[in-house]
Amino acid sequence: MDLPNRSGVTRRGLLKGAGLAAASSALLRAGDALAKEAADGKARVQGPGPEKLTLQVNGQARELLAEPRETLLETLRIPLDLTGAKPVCDRGACGACTVWLDGEPVYACTLLTLECEGRQITTVEGLGTPASMHPVQDAFVKDDGMQCGFCTPGMVMSCAWAVKTHGKGLTEEQARAATAGNLCRCGTYPHVLKAALRAAKGA
Repeated sequence: MDLPNRSGVTRRGLLKGAGLAAASSALLRAGDALAKEAADGKARVQGPGPEKLTLQVNGQARELLAEPRETLLETLRIPLDLTGAKPVCDRGACGACTVWLDGEPVYACTLLTLECEGRQITTVEGLGTPASMHPVQDAFVKDDGMQCGFCTPGMVMSCAWAVKTHGKGLTEEQARAATAGNLCRCGTYPHVLKAALRAAKGA
């Protein structure tokens, strides 16, 4: 129960008010920036039809058409035929679509393709190939870090980021934190952590 204090202000009301104030301030700043761009003639109008753009994916420039509503996950899987990132929840909750954007792990289902133009995108296909696997991919094979495989590409991307970030000093706690946003319904978490630590030893 959220009881009012003597001033008549509840904690819930205070937090809601602070949140609204912060959101309003951010929207006003964004609106001012857009207005300035429009006044300077620099505003880029996109849509409602498909837009031609170039994405930097796995070190290659890929030209394509994308609708303003299209997510990066949809673009990767359909026109670019990079099906490693998986559309499991499509709500930014499971991590199966994890890729790197400018070297940082992100959910591809939560980003619009148009937002990613000019940025470096790395998918699980860009980490390694069956003939020349990334150390994390190799460790997943050796430590049986997958079962059904739907979560595996996202897990690999998160673990590879942890290894890249922490190197040989990667701890189990850091590996857990790196994969906290990746869900595995098969329950292979112990094997995933073991694989991440194995790969880190060779970093």
